Amino acid sequence: MSNKVFMKGCEAIAEAAVRAGCRFYAGYPITPQNEIPEYMARRLPQVGGAFVQGESEVASINMVYGAGAGGTRSMTSSSSVGISLKSEGISYCAGAKVPMVYVNMQRGGPGVGTIQAAQQDYFQATKASGNGGFRMIVLAPSTVQEAVDMTYQAFDLAERDRSPVLILGDGVIGTIMEPVVLPEMKSDEEVAALKAKNREWAIVGHGRDEKRGYIQPGYWSNDMQEQHCRNLEAMYERWEQNDVQVEELFLEDAEMVFVAYGTSARIAKNALEMLRAEGHKVGMIRPKTLYPFPSKAFDHINYDTCKCVLDIEMSIPAQMVYDVRMAVKGRCPVDTCLRSGGNLIERDNILGKAREILTGGAN
Repeated sequence: MSNKVFMKGCEAIAEAAVRAGCRFYAGYPITPQNEIPEYMARRLPQVGGAFVQGESEVASINMVYGAGAGGTRSMTSSSSVGISLKSEGISYCAGAKVPMVYVNMQRGGPGVGTIQAAQQDYFQATKASGNGGFRMIVLAPSTVQEAVDMTYQAFDLAERDRSPVLILGDGVIGTIMEPVVLPEMKSDEEVAALKAKNREWAIVGHGRDEKRGYIQPGYWSNDMQEQHCRNLEAMYERWEQNDVQVEELFLEDAEMVFVAYGTSARIAKNALEMLRAEGHKVGMIRPKTLYPFPSKAFDHINYDTCKCVLDIEMSIPAQMVYDVRMAVKGRCPVDTCLRSGGNLIERDNILGKAREILTGGAN
């Protein structure tokens, strides 16, 4: 492991991807993720990789589809409205079982919206990233260090499952600077070995007597397609058993439990510390995977003492709250504390809402 370095979120993600063996990136500029392609344009040629600025988001995701189909660790990134344009290509990767990693640094919406940070792509990330009802592992960092670690891990997960993996950040995570410990750089030999492992299925050219790679070309019979979907369903169930990541704080005695991810979780955790110092028994569930969602963590809440679960997100109307309600199962009330449109949730927003509930309406 290297010493700590001071890096901006987007650039740290890009460096982590290179160190994980990513050797192809295609993308298109959009705020607030522009530092990822800018960094990749400089960095990938240094390690024998390829950077392409596509003529559009649609072109870029299909270039990643092609590179990934060849067994190369491949990546793209965008922000919100740009991810919408990539959704068809992402669905093709899921349908063809082509591993790839992509990053969404969320901005306000709907539509073009605002370039400031938001969390309004939760539905898109976890429910409808493209047609066909497919799912992906969705990782939600709340610090630059987590963004680095999750990016490095994402390439292994993508290749393990031959599936897209999403890093869901936002404009704050992408632009803040924090000290990070970067993971080890995979050697040229390790990168080559990783690609060689994919040869059985990758489209790389094969000898006369060698088993040929095969990528789903876009059409199967109904029965073949149904079986493919059943195989995906089984994989999603394995994810729920093995791949949930969550942070749980003070659930045993909590009279209120915060639920937040990403930037909102950073701010909520600070509010929690203040409230605990005041004598309020507040706990927290922070999903690190938004899919699979950590529903079982909500079984660890003591519902004999918990007055409320407070969903905290930068989205109006709330989106994650639907998964929160499903996990709570009516065992206590669920309320929300929300900002949107590029407005950051503030500590005082959370403190005010929490104190109002905890004290029965008195501030």
